[in-house]
Amino acid sequence: MSKSDWSAIFDMDGVLVDSSEAHFQAWHRLGMQEGKPFTRELFQLTFGMHNQQIVPLWMEQEVEQTELERLADWKETTYRELVPALMRPIPGVLELLEALHQEGVTMAVGSSGPLPNIQLVLEQLNIAHYFSALSTGEDVRHGKPDPEVFLVAARRLGREPQRCVVLEDAPQGVEAARRGGMAVLGIASSRAEEDLLADRVVTSFEGLLPADLRALLVEDR
Repeated sequence: MSKSDWSAIFDMDGVLVDSSEAHFQAWHRLGMQEGKPFTRELFQLTFGMHNQQIVPLWMEQEVEQTELERLADWKETTYRELVPALMRPIPGVLELLEALHQEGVTMAVGSSGPLPNIQLVLEQLNIAHYFSALSTGEDVRHGKPDPEVFLVAARRLGREPQRCVVLEDAPQGVEAARRGGMAVLGIASSRAEEDLLADRVVTSFEGLLPADLRALLVEDR
């Protein structure tokens, strides 16, 4: 199997796996504990953001770093307890990963989530072997729509950004990929199609081929 001359970078939540209910339930339980409700409306607004961005929006004020970390750690621990029972792979993603692997396309995960969350999901879905690199919220100083998480992923793959296709489900992630100089495929799993200003938007990965992703690369159009 020859190595391809381009790479694919996958966001996790809403792209590899539908774990949104586990995330919401974790935030909701934290809100109940702290006496500050975390609504579904706020969840929709912030889904895909880094916890450093979410907590101040939730609290409606700046939060001291130690307190922010306490809240975020509680939420993520609760998420990891909930996610095995609540998550499921996005339709067609397992077949797409295998097709990309067969074509020698190197792949990375680029997610705002913490490393233990990503490792748990990859292990539960038995897909860790597809990915040559991981870029997480622990590796960056700036959350999406800053492109840092995708640029770190590209660097760890040894690939120039313009030879990468990002797969994203959130407007912040699409913007981050664009700002990083990468092609981007939007998957309308958590947002309406019209909210994703990507190079192409699909509602499912079913039937999607590696050639469909490669066709998004600017140099190959």
